[in-house]
Parts: sequence; structure tokens; C-alpha cells
Amino acid sequence: MNDKIDKNIKNIGVFFGSGSVEHDISIITAQLVIAGLRGLNCQVTPVYITKAGKWMFGEDLGNLKLFSDPNKKIEENEGYAEYYLDMQESVGKMVFKKKGLMGKTITIDLAFPALHGTYGEDGTIQGLFEMFGIPYVGCGVTASAISMDKALTKIMMRDVGIPTTKFVYFYKHEWQKSQSSINQKISQLLVFPLMVKPAHLGSSIGIGKAKDEKELGQKVEVALYYDNKVVVEEVVEDLMDVTCCLIGNDEPRASELQESLFSIDLFSFEDKYLKDGGAQTGKSQRSVVIPARLSAETTKAIKDTAIKTYKLLELSGISRVDFLVNRGTNKFFANEVNPLPGTLYHHLWQASGMELPELLQNLIKFAREKYEEKKQVNFSFESSVLTKLNSSKFKSNKLQ
Repeated sequence: MNDKIDKNIKNIGVFFGSGSVEHDISIITAQLVIAGLRGLNCQVTPVYITKAGKWMFGEDLGNLKLFSDPNKKIEENEGYAEYYLDMQESVGKMVFKKKGLMGKTITIDLAFPALHGTYGEDGTIQGLFEMFGIPYVGCGVTASAISMDKALTKIMMRDVGIPTTKFVYFYKHEWQKSQSSINQKISQLLVFPLMVKPAHLGSSIGIGKAKDEKELGQKVEVALYYDNKVVVEEVVEDLMDVTCCLIGNDEPRASELQESLFSIDLFSFEDKYLKDGGAQTGKSQRSVVIPARLSAETTKAIKDTAIKTYKLLELSGISRVDFLVNRGTNKFFANEVNPLPGTLYHHLWQASGMELPELLQNLIKFAREKYEEKKQVNFSFESSVLTKLNSSKFKSNKLQ
């Protein structure tokens, strides 16, 4: 174990995959994390969750070639899935045991989620880690859940005066019941062109731009294919897409600002992950400009707003805040928050003076700090409610 890693951490579990539309991006992030941790001489257990929800274990699951080879079917290899979670032993850790009398035991002391989107970045698996009392990297349950909901995030930002674009949100059942009333509400509050987004997804999946009501209906149907909640917001003209990544707990550090270049009206999935190497290299050098081409004054204002947003949502570990900037006016709007950036945005941290080994060490340090701080809070309460069940009053009410 690297001497800069807490000695209480003997084995780090890297969790990735799951039934999210961002499944494949999660695999790429996980392989980066696994390779980086092994480079720090950490003991690592890859924990791959299939799209069907099966948990699989195996050292070679930390090899990207295993997932990129179309001839290999991991889900069909039962040898990866012969472990079960020992509920009795999993207190302050997660203990997995292989089936059989002499089965191997895997004990995970710290969880490193590399999951994106539904079932991993939205507070679900964070809740599981909380139940077992195991330290984990990244944001907590509440922060993850709110940040993954674009509508809730924008509501919170708007309420404290953080600039964000005008928006409307609605649910699938509302759209199916009365499209006309929703269209009327949108036309009264917003001005075309509009951006339509699934409320809970990332990686630009299901997002579309609508220039009129007809296109709006088409884009909403696409968004509802991936989510049951949709956000419609005004488009920022003369757009510059700017990202600020942050790391830390109570006093986060902001990265340099990244300006993302895109080929069409939005920074698409293809722009992010498929062009010129995409996510395998973090971002194509031709797809981003670091630092963003903004004045020192605007740069500072955006970084300060990113930190304010981080603290508002009680984010921790690492997160990313995206901004929309009007090039002509330099007016900016906080757009979305990503509680677990794909590939940890290591390319941006590298450009900000922090290489991957230091980034991973810091994330583990912040996870332990958050864990130790939470241990100082008393979550139990001594009550006489149960003993009073034997009292005559309760017996008379037939509660004995």
C-alpha cells in the first residue's frame, strides 16, 4: 500500500457498470481508477455490476480489453459471480465470500464508486455504503440524489441567486395527460429555441434542441424514452460551454476552466466520447481549450460560483459544475452538476497541476475525512418507549 494512503485501508473496491445508460462510460472510468490505484501499489478489487444487476468479481475485470472484445461474454462466465455478501460480517466494511466450505473471502475497506447515472451516481449505491458503514469516495446520498436531478439542482440554485437559465420541468404522466397545457405553460414562460433534457441522465444522452412547438414535442418524446421527468430550458445564444471541476469537502479547490468545443448545437455524446479518442484520453485535444478563453474577471466569477454551488448542494470528494456563457456579453449561467465526473476529469486536473496519482490519493483522503467526521455524530437515542410497553397504561390498551 502506498505510504500516502491511510494504513486502515487494506483493500479498495472499485464499483462500476450497472443498469445505467452510461454503463460503458462507467467501465472506462473504472479502468482508469483501477490502473491508477494499482500504480500506487494499492490492493484493488474490481466489482463489476452487469446491466442485469449481477455483481461480478475477478482480477481481470480491471482490464479494459476484456470489455472491448466483442467475442468475450463476461455475463456468461459464472466464475465471476460465485461470491455473496456476508451481511453479518459487513460492519464498517463489505465482506464477500465465495461459495463453498473453503471459499475465498474478499474484504473491502473503502469503496470507490466509478458508476455513472442511474443506480450509482444518484445516491442509490451511496445509501448501501452508508448502511454498511464503509467509507466511500465522492458525494453522499442527498448530494448525489439532488445533483442527478437537473430540475432540483436548478431550483436550489435559483433560490439562492446563483444564475441559471429559465426552465420548466414536468413528468411523463403529466405529458401523457395534457400535452397542450404543458406547451401553453412553456410558451408563456420560455422563449424558443429551447433545450430538452432527461432530468436524471448525463453524457448528453436524450438531449435535443427545439426551435418550435412541433420540434419540442419530438424532443420531449425522445427524452421521455430515457427518463420519466423532463427539463426544458432556454438556450443561451452565442454559446460557450464551460466546465469547472472541484475537489475537496468543506473547502473545495476549483480546477482551471475548460471550454468545450462542439460540432453542432450541443456538446453531444459523440463529441464527448467518440471523436479523436474521446473518453479514453479524457477529452480530445481538439475538443477542449484549457484554460477557457475568458477574461480573468469572468474566470474568477465562474470559479467562485462553482464553489458556491458545491457548498450549497453539500457536495464532497469530487464534482463538476457546467456553465453556459454568452460570448458577446460574458453573462454566464450555472447549468448542471455532475456528482461523479466521467474519468474523474483527470485531464482537467492534470492541466490544473494535479496528476492522476495525486488526484486518487486526495479522493481517498477526503473519503476518510468525511467518514471520520460522520463517526463523531451520534445517530442513536436511548428511549424508554419499549420498556413502557409493560406499563399498566399500555396493557390496558392491549398493547402488551
